[in-house]
This record gives sequence, structure tokens and C-alpha cells, in this order.
Amino acid sequence: MKPVVVVGAGIGGLTAAALLAHAGCPVVVLEAHWDPGGCAATFVRRGFRFDAGATLAAGFEPGMPLALLGEVLGIDWGVRPEAIAMQVHLPDGTCVTRWVDRERWREERRARFGLAAEPFWSWQEQTAHAFWAIALRRPPWPLQTWSDAFRLVYEGARWLSEDRARIRVLSDLFRRVTDHMPKDIPRLREFVDAQLLISAQALADRVYAAYGAVALDLPHTGVGSVRGGMGGLAVQLAGAIQRFGGQIFYRQEVVRVRAARPTGWLVETHAGMVVEASHVIFNLTSFDTARLLGEEAPAPLRNTSPAPADGWGAFVIYAGIRDDGSMIRLPLHHQILGGTGWGEGRTIFLSISPAWDSMRAPPGHRALSISTHTALAPWWKWWESDREAYLEQKARMEERMLDLAAQVIPDLKNRLVFRESGTPITFQRFTRRSLGWVGGFPQTGIGRSWGPRLGPQLWLVGDSVFPGQSVPAVVLGAWRAAEAILRALAETPSFRVFPMPGLSNAQITSSERGKLQ
Repeated sequence: MKPVVVVGAGIGGLTAAALLAHAGCPVVVLEAHWDPGGCAATFVRRGFRFDAGATLAAGFEPGMPLALLGEVLGIDWGVRPEAIAMQVHLPDGTCVTRWVDRERWREERRARFGLAAEPFWSWQEQTAHAFWAIALRRPPWPLQTWSDAFRLVYEGARWLSEDRARIRVLSDLFRRVTDHMPKDIPRLREFVDAQLLISAQALADRVYAAYGAVALDLPHTGVGSVRGGMGGLAVQLAGAIQRFGGQIFYRQEVVRVRAARPTGWLVETHAGMVVEASHVIFNLTSFDTARLLGEEAPAPLRNTSPAPADGWGAFVIYAGIRDDGSMIRLPLHHQILGGTGWGEGRTIFLSISPAWDSMRAPPGHRALSISTHTALAPWWKWWESDREAYLEQKARMEERMLDLAAQVIPDLKNRLVFRESGTPITFQRFTRRSLGWVGGFPQTGIGRSWGPRLGPQLWLVGDSVFPGQSVPAVVLGAWRAAEAILRALAETPSFRVFPMPGLSNAQITSSERGKLQ
């Protein structure tokens, strides 16, 4: 049997590949870089290990996406739990601690926002609980086939039968988060806007309420630190793929995907490797997928743009700093609001490597990353027409971000031993995402994200696919794609189908595995 070929070893591609390989399907992963992970990779500079993009690992609580995936694949993530997900520093000097423990968080929010905000938080918790209950079933949304429609009706009916009061939260698919917020607590609005900007890519008046409730719940889904950096998750998924018989080829950038005759696809790399595939999974944006398919791209892909008009890029400072032990009680993650607007160095997210993780930094040092949302177009204009202006803007952005970060580490500039920064141009170069667009679609409506099925034997995973950004969300989207592919493959004579815990459709028995190789 021809293998399923996965283009790109980001978390979405690796998750789908690992689940398929676990089910006995032959899998080939082609990755342009020398390491897996994509935007959730870890790289080395001058003895420091930096997370390229994502720095906060969540979803490890029992029953949550990463915990479930680990159970199915037999992976012990080795994540060290954290009591504090992050601290959020508001412009008025208020510091809000995002405790992972829900009861400690309830005490914290009452102290910071008062009892008048409690109806909002009660709505958020109840709504998040309801939508987690359906999200973890990996519902087929958006609908792409009649089978999807029947499955959605079935899963939706089961979901409602468990608690008929859930029918009330369905209206939140069409409302905004601000519809539930009190108007006279500006500190609450600042906090929620900040949290949604990093988890939903938009502010509370634009994020649809159902998604916003779940996004605000992420700090309570099991937050932890990965030894060696976030890239360790990708490394373990890659190991699972190989353990189950799949193959991964690094330094093999895919440059073309074309139809094979009579069925299937030919996947070609820059190094001349050609793999004939039964199905192809693209762990790319829709635009980059269309570019590889050329004239054979399915109709919905042909008019896609490199990034949505409201999509974001990232500017990130990667720094090595001295640590004399005085930072030992400092939480690892901080969101800091300057009070003068959103993104562009006026709001930043700061992550510090754990003191216990000797893989991340030399003795007496820590790895530090500071990121901010940034518009894509200006960076490309400077890069293409005025390199001097580009470098000047980089330097200004660095200084603005370092000044804001000094609220958490007052002597930060004196601690610096090394630093470099990345712009959207950097992200395009290293992640192969056109324009350096990151974070997926701003979650302003239930229909914004792609479904996994692009066309006959063509699939999409990653943060462009419902349910969107964050490692837990990408895992759920890729899991749905893997299940759909297994259902399609089960229609061939070589497969025998039976239920499998954690993977709701099928697996291939060990006796059948030999027929496929």
C-alpha cells in the first residue's frame, strides 16, 4: 500500500502521522528543517536553547488533549507541572496571577476584579466546561461531507443528552465575549483583552464567546515545563512515529505535489526525492498548500491569500541572561501591558527557562524570550525597499520591548550576555509560512477556520484548521484528520476495522500490517 505522506513536521503533522502509524498505516513525514516542531520547535544559540514560537505548554491535565494523546501513543511527556501559568501585569500596576488550580484562581480574581465580575467568570467557567465536553470528541466542524453532518448531529445529541442546560450556551457561537462582560470594570476588560490576544488573536469585542470562554480556560488544563524546551514535545511525537514503523526525512523541503495516475499523489522534494502517496497531509497554511499543488489545487484553495487582513506576525527577542539566583521565585511566564495599545512592543509575553533545566542554558544563566504581536506589511515594506529602515525598526522594537520587560526583571539589560531578534521575515525563512503569518485566524467567528479535508486524498492540519491555535487545539484538529483518513482507508480491502480506545474509528491489526509493506 502507498503511504500517507505528511508535508511538514509541526505539531499538527506529527500528531496525525503518529496516530496513523499507531493504527498500522504506512506513514512518511517530509520536513524542510533538521529538527521537528515548526513553530513549536526549539533551537540552539551560543549554548542556550530557545523556543522558536510557542513557549507555554498546556493541555496535560487528565482528560485534556495532550494527556489523551499521550495515553493513546504510549508517550510519557515528562512535563514538570507548574502551579502558576503566568502573571499578567496591567498598566495600573496590578499583577494578576494565573493560578493553574481553579480554586486559587477564583480567590485571585475576586481580589483583583471584585465580586461584580463574578457573573462573568461563572459564565466563562460553565461555558468552557460545556464546550470542552464536545471539543474533546473532535466534532466534524466545519461540515465537509454528509457523513460529517450525520456525525455532528449524533455527537451533538449525545452532548445535549448529558446536560440539557447546555442548549443555552449554543447562542455563544454567535455572540461576543463582551456581551457577557460588565461595562464598568476597565481592569477586567484590559485583562480579558490581553489574554484573548495571545490565545484567540483578537480582543474581547471581536472574539466569539464560545471560543473565548475556552481560550480563557487554557491555563487550567494542566500547564507544565518541558525539559529542554517546547521542541521536546515534537521530538517525542517523532519518536512515536518511528516506533510504530513510520519514517521521517529531514532536510527534504517539498516543492511540488501533483496527481498520480490512476490514483494518489506524487510528492517531490528539493533534493529530488519523490514519494507516491495514497493521501497527503499538509502541515502548512492554505496558501502555501495551494502553492505546492499549483493548477491541481482544489477550488477552495485557489483564491486564498498569504495571510488574512487581520492576521498577525510576531517579533521575538531571544536572549541569554545571567542569573545569580535572585530570580528563583519569579514565575516563568509573564504578560505585560504598557497601556498605550496592543502589540508592536506595547504588550509583550515574556518566558524564562526553568532554573532546574540545565539543557536550556549554561550554569548561572537562563534562556529568555520576549514576543509581541506585530503587523506583517510594514516589515515586508522595509525589508524589500529600505534595509536601513528595517534594521532601525528592529532596534527600536527591541528597546521598547526590553524597557517593558524591565517591569519584571528590573536590571534586565545588565544581565544580557547575548540577544538576537526575529521578525516576520525571519519566521517566513525558518517556518516556511508565507509572510511569516503566525497564530492562525483571529477567532472572530465559528466559520473562519478551515476543515481538514481539502479534496480527494488531500488534507490540512495546523493552526489554520478548526479549532485553531495553541498546541491542544492543533492536536485536536490533527486527530480529527487522522480519524477521517482512517475511515477512508478502511474502505480498501487491505484494512480490517474495529474500535480502538482513544481513536474513535479504526486501526489496522498487526496481522494486516504485513500486507501493507
